[in-house]
Amino acid sequence: MGVVRRIVFPTLRLIIWAVIAVALVKLAFVGSDVTASADPVQPTGSVTEPTVTVEQVTITNTVDVEGSVVADPAVPVKATAAGTVSKLLATDGATVAVGDPVLQVRQETPQDPVTSTDPETGEQVTTVVAPKVTTTVVKATAAGVLSLPTLKDQAVAVGDVVATVTPGTLSVTGTLTADQQYRLVNAPTEAQVTLKGGPAPFTCGSLRIAHQTTGSTTGSTDQADSGSTTTSGTISCSVPAGVVAFAGLGADLAVTNGTADGPAVPVTAVQGSVQNGNVWVVVGDAEPEERAVALGLTDGTYVQITDGLAVGDTVLQFIPVAGGAGGEVDCTDPMQYDPTVCGG
Repeated sequence: MGVVRRIVFPTLRLIIWAVIAVALVKLAFVGSDVTASADPVQPTGSVTEPTVTVEQVTITNTVDVEGSVVADPAVPVKATAAGTVSKLLATDGATVAVGDPVLQVRQETPQDPVTSTDPETGEQVTTVVAPKVTTTVVKATAAGVLSLPTLKDQAVAVGDVVATVTPGTLSVTGTLTADQQYRLVNAPTEAQVTLKGGPAPFTCGSLRIAHQTTGSTTGSTDQADSGSTTTSGTISCSVPAGVVAFAGLGADLAVTNGTADGPAVPVTAVQGSVQNGNVWVVVGDAEPEERAVALGLTDGTYVQITDGLAVGDTVLQFIPVAGGAGGEVDCTDPMQYDPTVCGG
């Protein structure tokens, strides 16, 4: 054991230190090999445009809209004849049905005098004719509570609002973007509504879609680029009797406007979203070929291809044009830069 301590261990330490010294000398005076294996000005990477295969997909076109419960507005009752109010046939605050009489308008039409000749004296005699009197009954145009501010003997003209009827009913209403309006062309007459904090989902009938006619308004959205989107219309439906709801409650509308099964691709692969579009078909090693296609339903993720592609065809996953506008991408423009096209 003493020999090991005195001879073997010191010898091993000397060998280890010698190896370390040799390594340090080599690093200090020789260095590492930094010779480039290729031309440094030549790119070493490659850009591969992602592609997708046309698949057979079942698409359900359901449009979800955030809305709220609102009280239906009062319905005006308009005069249908000019004259004076001769009778009030209902009282303010009364409950009326459609067609119930509200008031009566009396109209006097002057008549020309009648001139005759006395056969004995030959004298002409003029007789005044009483005016022609016509009465018109104005009726309620909706069911509800009547508000009747018009007074007896008040003069009215055709089209004057003589009363209003508050129906006491509720509707669910929300705003639509242009994309949602396109998806709701030929929409059904009902929607599924879920009230926030309310009863179970129910069917809301008398679905109505109105287009924006006085210019666009801006509402909030989750789009990352601007944080806003342009609304182009409204959607509303009637809350059925028996459903407990209150004006101001938040609501979600879900409108299912068709289901289709057929060839489909992601919406990112198509330029256009309604009726007609363009895709870029990949065949072998050739450059992608732009091809016109006919579009069907979309669920916001996939769009149905009704003509122009078959299941199994390969297309570019992203259209090679800036923003889908049809122009070439300028990779030097930060507003147009697209990593799928510009390669990074």
